[in-house]
Amino acid sequence: MPEIKKQIPLLKTDGTLTEEGWARSPFWIYNRESIAASALKIKEWDYYSILSPTKEFGITITASDLGYAGLFAICFLDFKQGTFKQIDTLSVLPLGSTGFPRVNSSGLVQFEDKKLRIRFEVINGKRILEFESKSFDAPDGHKGIQGKIELTEPKMDSMNIATSWKENRKAFYYNTKINCMPASGQVSVGNTIYQFDSKKDFGALDWGRGVWTYKNRWYWSSVSAWVDGKPFGLNLGYGFTDRSPASENIILYDGKIHKLEEVDFIIDTKNYMAPWKFTSNNNRLELDFTPIVDRNSYMNFLIIKTVQHQVFGTFNGTVVLDNGKKLKLENILGFAEDVLNHY
Repeated sequence: MPEIKKQIPLLKTDGTLTEEGWARSPFWIYNRESIAASALKIKEWDYYSILSPTKEFGITITASDLGYAGLFAICFLDFKQGTFKQIDTLSVLPLGSTGFPRVNSSGLVQFEDKKLRIRFEVINGKRILEFESKSFDAPDGHKGIQGKIELTEPKMDSMNIATSWKENRKAFYYNTKINCMPASGQVSVGNTIYQFDSKKDFGALDWGRGVWTYKNRWYWSSVSAWVDGKPFGLNLGYGFTDRSPASENIILYDGKIHKLEEVDFIIDTKNYMAPWKFTSNNNRLELDFTPIVDRNSYMNFLIIKTVQHQVFGTFNGTVVLDNGKKLKLENILGFAEDVLNHY
């Protein structure tokens, strides 16, 4: 699996990827003007998840411009109760006008309508996330959610991948996943205030740019936690694009990536709250996953259709680093998902 180690343009003049592979930094330079597809098909998104294992709550915030529609969402998760509450909204034909930056290390994304307001700013190694919805149905029976969260990005490796589809090499997926960013700030949900502790709580980013084929099913799992006193992350994913040049499967430990090859999610798709298992092809990952809450959604607008199960829960098992060191995971909070999209 080729590792990219220097800056290169993402796309050639014909709209195909310059070089497929994975990297420890976002070395590909995203050049939207070189995309060989209609603006209706270009997809750009920033997705943040911020979880507090000790206080047993979490927030996820989605901002996306899918060309013919934009999707924005705020979701509050209560792991004590095993529940989630979400508010989301669609924009029509944004066609790139949402203004997603070409890099993930700086810039501003913001969106506001009658239902919600979202603002992401990246400046000087910090990610400032602000969000608000007055019509949000809070779990305590009151209305409203608002918050400001600051993520600090240490100097560390990130997972980066650029791959394409066998059936259309001008369709591509350029993605960065950043785990283990210390989170501070607070969220007001109804009349209840929740506080993040930067010594205990982490945020993670899924940053993506690309052109996709119409129907895709993917599996993804992410963990950001403390293990043996060190920041520990997992990013596991497969199911769409041609992954023969590279996978996005990694262990992050103390700021360094340890690369995995293939992984497999073993799921009872008739009952997503049943235990899951995770294995790797070289015995470097053996995990059991116990679900707490299934953030599921079904959306069908004829052309746009999505069936999503993003399941939050705890991981137990072992992973093996590049040097052979074995780490034991005990009740580590994270999530795993099975998503089918037509868009």
